[in-house]
Amino acid sequence: MAEEESKAAGPIRMVAIENMVENIRYKAQILARTNKLESGIMDSGIVGFSAGLIIVLLLIVVPVVVM
Repeated sequence: MAEEESKAAGPIRMVAIENMVENIRYKAQILARTNKLESGIMDSGIVGFSAGLIIVLLLIVVPVVVM
């Protein structure tokens, strides 16, 4: 009878462990995606900032010069 109880408890424990592993895997994927996104933003940050600065200066300086 003790063997039947341990066998019945086995699948329940496995389901709980599988759910925890799936939850950990999901969180790890989110962290990896976030890290990739932040790396991409940091790599293109200087180029984007300089392009934005040039556009803003053109939008401000050109109308003043034209006037």
